[in-house]
Amino acid sequence: MYNILVVDDDKEIVGAIEIYLKKEGYNILKAYNGEEALDIVNNNDIHLIILDIMMPKKDGLETLEEIRKDKTIPVILLSAKSEDYDKIGGLNSGADDYITKPFNPLELIARVNSSLRRYVSFGSLKKEEESNKKIYKTGGLEVDDETKKVLVDGKEVKLTATEFNILKFLLANKGKVYSIPQIYENVWNEEGFGAENIIAVHIRHIREKIEINPKEPRYLKVIWGVGYKIEDQK
Repeated sequence: MYNILVVDDDKEIVGAIEIYLKKEGYNILKAYNGEEALDIVNNNDIHLIILDIMMPKKDGLETLEEIRKDKTIPVILLSAKSEDYDKIGGLNSGADDYITKPFNPLELIARVNSSLRRYVSFGSLKKEEESNKKIYKTGGLEVDDETKKVLVDGKEVKLTATEFNILKFLLANKGKVYSIPQIYENVWNEEGFGAENIIAVHIRHIREKIEINPKEPRYLKVIWGVGYKIEDQK
């Protein structure tokens, strides 16, 4: 049973999410501000966090920045704000995904299931027998799908579960160009409508970690008007 932490200062919203996710078999922990959330994260085994942005004491973005200092737990942001800059700000702070209030319960469940699948396949929750023991390489870039390590010129770089899965997908298909909807559909396992901001921010984060000069990338290329690819370097 996976432990999901739901954080929102609106107790009715927390209660509603708890009902939806308990029906899916998840164990729910609850917090009503950022300080409570950090205390729970530091003292429990949490597999996913649903985190509201606007909260007292410590807001969602501040809380997320604290979590990202040493944890790769997937985080889905909840926000009543639908403007692009709010969504991008959340992704820049380290969120894996976001949902705008009011949300459809079926969409929430789908996002939770998708995030947990990526996390389970990425981290220590992955069963040894499920590992396909594949290593993907191009030039000095190497992704080990068994150990979940990424090496650049022999040095390990740390990626979140979402970043790892995007990079692995593109590297496993190096040389091929994929549109934003195609990347989203293959990594999130759901339709990629409106995924431009999510993919663009994750791509930028990956570049900052694997490229010597992110503005002149060696590996992760943008094909303007089409999508992204990993350069096939013989």
